[in-house]
Amino acid sequence: MTTTTTPPPEARRTGPDRGDGRSEAATRGDRAAHVPLGVLVSVTALTMIAPLATDMYVPAFPLVVQDLGTTATSLQLTLTTYFVGMALGQLLGGPLSDQLGRRRPLLSALALMVVASLGCAVSPTVAALTAARFVQGLAGGWAMVIARSVVVDLASGPTLVRSLNLVQGVAGVAPVLGPLLGAALLEHSGWRTSFWLLVAWSAVMIVVVRLVLPETLPTRHRSSGGLRHLRDAGARVLRTRRFTAHLVVMSLSMGVVFAYVAASAFVLQSMNGLTPTQYSLVFAANAVGLMAATLVSARLAGRVPTTLVVAVGLAATGAAGVLLLVGAAWFDMPLWAALPGFFVLMTAQGLIGPNAGALASGAVPDDPGTGSALLGFVQWSTAGLVAPVAGAGGAATAVPMALMVLAMVLVSAAALRSATRP
Repeated sequence: MTTTTTPPPEARRTGPDRGDGRSEAATRGDRAAHVPLGVLVSVTALTMIAPLATDMYVPAFPLVVQDLGTTATSLQLTLTTYFVGMALGQLLGGPLSDQLGRRRPLLSALALMVVASLGCAVSPTVAALTAARFVQGLAGGWAMVIARSVVVDLASGPTLVRSLNLVQGVAGVAPVLGPLLGAALLEHSGWRTSFWLLVAWSAVMIVVVRLVLPETLPTRHRSSGGLRHLRDAGARVLRTRRFTAHLVVMSLSMGVVFAYVAASAFVLQSMNGLTPTQYSLVFAANAVGLMAATLVSARLAGRVPTTLVVAVGLAATGAAGVLLLVGAAWFDMPLWAALPGFFVLMTAQGLIGPNAGALASGAVPDDPGTGSALLGFVQWSTAGLVAPVAGAGGAATAVPMALMVLAMVLVSAAALRSATRP
């Protein structure tokens, strides 16, 4: 696709379409002035759907294995297919929303989430559950990337950083509530109840989107050109050095999180004898640390350079990685190394991931959907690649996890340096 003119910054995509071809933010002449509270709440609720779809039913794995007459290995495939669906949904959903606008694709994704969650709830076999989980991940990733694009449509600069941190910080309660809610549901009902809850959540979000969420991408700013444009937009975004560098930092931050997820159960339960309840409490405390750091990042936006916040997070991650490596290599990972190491590791990601993502999105203001799609695709693909490597030591050793963390910190530091180079 070719363009003959480039609109001035104040005329670009700036806010909800009023119906006359102009956006509210454009009429104010300030794209970064305000993101409505209703939009932030809606985007946060949309962002929570995907993690809840995983975290709520993980505690029920033993019951699902027994109920469906399958094996733990086969059931693990329902997670793998879900992450594959998440990655593909974000890769496709963002660019298509750049062409069609935000509301229609978002409503379609939520409708698909209702159908997929219903399929999970009534699945008679593990094969049916695996297929439904793939579609559920596809719909969740599709909705998540469009929700993020809505914020990018409305804000830039410190307001974009602050808004995305607020969304991620509040949505970060999902990894804390998910397992606890799933366990509570198991006490009073079967494992299928968590999927029925997702059916209801998605249906409510359809109503919310219709009533609260405006169309933030005016027709005049939508792209055209079909698949060729998707290819060209992706290539254009990836050629933007600041975007690509921050993409690496954000994706490896997700890799650190899943290195922890893959190894922490072995370290804390198998090596140190914590009970499942004690492990859940530690897991929740680390998730609270991540959420708190993300909210602090939101408060620092516009006051402290965002790149500096990311650098501090990388330094903390490196220190935690060194502590974990020492504990794993020389002391068989005792609690005095594991507990503070994991807490600092997870808390630091609240300073890195959302900020790096906001910096990446800010680097490609003319292709927000494509940028968000690539961020989501690479992020979840990295998680899927890192987790099995980091957990390779199993209950025997945590050295692979610690080495993976340190390697990802070094690569992230190099990428951050590249992003800040003139």
